[in-house]
Amino acid sequence: METAAVGWQVWAAFLAGVGAMLALDLGVFHRRAHAPSMRESLGWSAFWVAAALAFAGGVWSRMGPEKGLEFLTGYAIEKSLSVDNLFVFLTVFAAFRVPAAQQHRVLFWGVFGALVMRGAFIGAGTVLLERFSWTLYLFGGLLAVTGLKMLLGGAPSEAEGEAPAVRWARRLFPSTEGLHGDRFFVREGGAWRATPLLPALAAVEGADVVFAVDSVPAVFAVTSDPFIVFTSNVFAILGLRSLYFALAGVLDRLEGLKTGLALVLLFVGAKMCLAGVFHVPAAASLAVVAVLLTAPAVWAALRIMREKTSEV
Repeated sequence: METAAVGWQVWAAFLAGVGAMLALDLGVFHRRAHAPSMRESLGWSAFWVAAALAFAGGVWSRMGPEKGLEFLTGYAIEKSLSVDNLFVFLTVFAAFRVPAAQQHRVLFWGVFGALVMRGAFIGAGTVLLERFSWTLYLFGGLLAVTGLKMLLGGAPSEAEGEAPAVRWARRLFPSTEGLHGDRFFVREGGAWRATPLLPALAAVEGADVVFAVDSVPAVFAVTSDPFIVFTSNVFAILGLRSLYFALAGVLDRLEGLKTGLALVLLFVGAKMCLAGVFHVPAAASLAVVAVLLTAPAVWAALRIMREKTSEV
């Protein structure tokens, strides 16, 4: 896959645009802490998806159809793999008793930190692939093994105990018993102490680092262009908060989606391992990923509808 040269001006403009959107998000639209309604969450989810599609259109027109399809495929993969983050959010907020009104603030800074860490991961991955081409097969094998474990149910269930990220955050950031509004630190007895929002934020960030080990190489299976890899990651992450609030009430019924995610990881892992033998066109990759994700999503939606009908 050939890497398109993107000038620093384009990078700077994109980062400035992301910074402006984040500033508007926290400083204007969510200036006052509140629990987002379903309608508000769905509206924001639709906005971020529309923004990603508009950006894909810009990539398509400026960089060509191949790059446009690569962005869409990378975005679809990242968006689907982010479902695991949503389950972790649910576990973290329950463990630290963070009310819905304060969850958005934690997720905002969690997203900000995730963007920085993903940028570092992608930069390191790009250097590795350029200098050591064999790492492509290493990434592919890692993804295939992870997908196989998910498919066979080898991953431990969070219901069996506290999530590792939660246990780690508790030990690293001992906090006050209760919350103090939307503050991460308070002064007690002449010393600064963390509130439960800080270990909750640390747990969210720690979990994202773990998930990035799978999700970032998955996009490198689609393209080696760091601009496409980074921007697809950014748009997927930016929509995470609204997606969480939109699906928080039905997350426990979406376990079937993990089968689709496992198959996606197996597909992209095999694609990377066979890169030297067989090239899968971007359009074909997008079609396969779309089918693997749509089928379990439709099944989950039909199941929820049947359950609601039977309750009436």
